[in-house]
Amino acid sequence: MASPIRFSRTDSKDFIRTLNKRVNTYFKDNQISKTGNWKLHVKTVVMFSLFFVPYILILFTPFSPWIKLGMSILMGVGMAGVGMNIMHDGNHGSYSKKKWVNKLMGGSIYILAGNVYNWQVQHNVLHHTYTNVHGHDEDISVGQIVRFTPEAKWRKFHKFQHIYSFFLYGLLTINWAITTDFRQSRKYLKQKLSYGKLPNPLKQWSTVAISKVVYVLLWIVTPILLTELTWWMVIIGFVAMHFTAGLILSVVFQLAHVTENTIMPIPDEELKFEHAWITHQLFTTANFSVHNKFVSWFTGGLNQQVEHHIFPNISHIHYGKIRKIVKQTAEEFNLPYFEYKSTRAAIISHYRFLKELGNQPKLA
Repeated sequence: MASPIRFSRTDSKDFIRTLNKRVNTYFKDNQISKTGNWKLHVKTVVMFSLFFVPYILILFTPFSPWIKLGMSILMGVGMAGVGMNIMHDGNHGSYSKKKWVNKLMGGSIYILAGNVYNWQVQHNVLHHTYTNVHGHDEDISVGQIVRFTPEAKWRKFHKFQHIYSFFLYGLLTINWAITTDFRQSRKYLKQKLSYGKLPNPLKQWSTVAISKVVYVLLWIVTPILLTELTWWMVIIGFVAMHFTAGLILSVVFQLAHVTENTIMPIPDEELKFEHAWITHQLFTTANFSVHNKFVSWFTGGLNQQVEHHIFPNISHIHYGKIRKIVKQTAEEFNLPYFEYKSTRAAIISHYRFLKELGNQPKLA
């Protein structure tokens, strides 16, 4: 992607050189691959089971609608788990050394209502390159409803955004299913954005259309045909599943980038950033609950996003080990390393940040 914005090529050279050397030495000395291992393979089975087993029970058991609604919510948990652990590593090329395995696991986004091409452009290209940069990182440029940066236009209803935003977070994946892929495909193809080879427009549009039809047949039509549930019960379960997944995925992201500590950098008049790309990640990203084994396991290491953003091609299975190296090296070079001790602390910080940005700029 061609962009006039550039990162510094002189900033923190010694830090970058030292950090890369130490991380590479860790993998070499321990004779381990930077991609996933048996731990990730076991987790893959667990997450897919958490997603599909409740669905099978919904289709083929006589449980009450209330129990099946609970199963739909459980599916949402599994859906988020598949996204954070399997799809995410796959589309970063870090799940396996084999490209076809990464492609297969990355393709799991289709059962989550998304699209590989759109996700890779939005996440791998825009978000990972221009993290927290207004107008470039689409994860913080979400239209007019929520104000994530001081550069975004303030509107009167933003003073309530610390209250209503968490409800909107739950709509993330259902938007994938309905509108996002069509809007992004049109935009990205027009701008010729891609992560790798630019897809043929006809192929991309065909993929979007066919995947959406299959998705509706699988998650809505099939339950209506095979169960005693009415169409509106199926829709409620479908929305419950998506809202659960969307809320989990959105909150995990927000806690990593949109908090009181992380910054929203602005390039200078020459469209150049003060920092190098790697140090830019340190200023714009935060970790949380790194000592909580369950949080680290379930979120696919996305509670350790500092490590993920600096080394996106390393599987999240290894973040717990390289985190110590990154933190120590950053401290040695007097660079920031943002970290919240708990998920609760990170949520409170995010809430306060939303509330602060919700204030009228003249009064803030």
